[in-house]
This record gives sequence, structure tokens and C-alpha cells, in this order.
Amino acid sequence: MIVVRLCAGAAFLVCLAVVLVRRRLLIVTIHGTSMEPTFRSGDRVLVRRTGLAAVRVGDVVIVGQEPGGVRLIKRAAAIPGDPVPRERFAALAQVAESTVPEGKLVVLGDNAHSADSRLHGYYDGDLLTGVVVRKLRGAVPQGSVPVVAGAADSRPVRATGRA
Repeated sequence: MIVVRLCAGAAFLVCLAVVLVRRRLLIVTIHGTSMEPTFRSGDRVLVRRTGLAAVRVGDVVIVGQEPGGVRLIKRAAAIPGDPVPRERFAALAQVAESTVPEGKLVVLGDNAHSADSRLHGYYDGDLLTGVVVRKLRGAVPQGSVPVVAGAADSRPVRATGRA
């Protein structure tokens, strides 16, 4: 009787741990070229879901720019409170503020032809999915979420799967 209860309790804890990990972590598949050479189309990455407060300059982030479910992978170039990088980002050259406003993010693709803050200005921090933890190897698991790398010459596609 005690063994059965211990096994049931352990199974419950394992199920609870799986649910908690799935809420915290996400596997995404990259489509596009804007993060080359760091990440290539078809690469998979593990993402830790987090808010804007946890992002640091240099982190690779997953952010949705459009309400239609499109997610982009980019590198954080400036976070709230940082000086606005006007000289590197034409779209930010004429903004009035001297620092990146709260709730906003400046992002940059590693590929020079990336569609990012150079063209679109600030990205909304409320649309941040999370920070890339690491690149994954192996077969693509069922339920991974495609992410558009957002090259300037590519059209974004809708992300599918669980978010």
C-alpha cells in the first residue's frame, strides 16, 4: 500500500515538473537568414520564457513584431534605459528621447541585411517571448515553434504550434 502511494506521488511530481518546464521553456525552429552565421535556417534553439527585465544587451531574443503571430529571432542591441543608438539605426535617428523607453527594445540581426530596428525602430517588449538559452542538435521534435529570422528579402510566415 505504501509503495503504491509512493509511486503515485512520484508520478504526480514528475508530471508536475514536466508541466512547469514546458511553461518555462520552448523549442523553436528558425526560418530565414537574418541571424547568420550564428544561426541558420532549420536550426533549433531552446528558449527560456522571460520578460523584458531579464534581457541583457547581446542576448538573442525571440520577439513578435506583428499581432498575427509572427515571431522573430534577433540580438538585443539596447534595452530600456540604454542610450538610443541613433548612429547605427536609421529608424531611430529622429526619436525625441535620449534613452530607450520602458517597455521597448532595440534589436539587430547578425546578418547585415536583416529587417530589424534599423528599419522598424523600437520593438515592443510586451511581445517578447524569451531569451535563447542554447542551440539544439538532432531531430525536430513535434510541437516545436517556427520562428522567422526576418531577412529583409523574406516574407514573414505565421508561427504555428504551441506558444
